[in-house]
Amino acid sequence: MFILEINPLVLPDIGLVFWNTIAFLVLLVVLGKFAWKPMLKAISERETGIEDALLRAEKMKADMAAMQNENEALLAKSREERAILIKEAKEASEKMVAEAKEKAKSEYDRILTDAQSAITQQKNAAIADVKNQVGSLVVEIAEKVLRKELSNKAEQESYIKQLADGVKLN
Repeated sequence: MFILEINPLVLPDIGLVFWNTIAFLVLLVVLGKFAWKPMLKAISERETGIEDALLRAEKMKADMAAMQNENEALLAKSREERAILIKEAKEASEKMVAEAKEKAKSEYDRILTDAQSAITQQKNAAIADVKNQVGSLVVEIAEKVLRKELSNKAEQESYIKQLADGVKLN
C-alpha cells in the first residue's frame, strides 16, 4: 500500500484556515447583498427586455404580413377598378362612335332625300319649261303656216322644215 506523508511545512496553520474561511464567508455575504442581487436583477431585466423585443418583433412581423395582404388586396381591387373603368370607357367610346355613325347615316339619308327631291323638282320644272317652249313653237309655226297660204304641199313641208331648223332651244 501506499502511504501518503504530509510535510508539516506545507500544512496551513489552523488560524490561517479559520481567517480565510471567515473572509470567504464575509465576501460571500457582501457579494450576495451588493453584487449578486443587482447582477441577477440586471440579467432578469435583460431577459425580460429580450423577450419583449422578440414579442414586438413577432407582432411587427404579423403586422407587416397583414399590411402586405392588405396591400395585395388593394392592388387587386385597383386592378379590378381599372379594368372596369377601361371597359366602361371602351363601351362609351363604342356608343359614341355608333351614335356618330347613326347621326351621319340619318344626315346622309336626309341630304340624299333633299337632293332627290330637288332633282325631281328641277326635272319637273325643266320638263314643264320644255313643254311650254314646244307648245309656243308649235303655236308659232302653226300661226306662220296659216298666215302663208301655200298652194303646194311640198312647199308647205319645206317651209316647216326651214322653220324647225331656224328654231333655237334654250
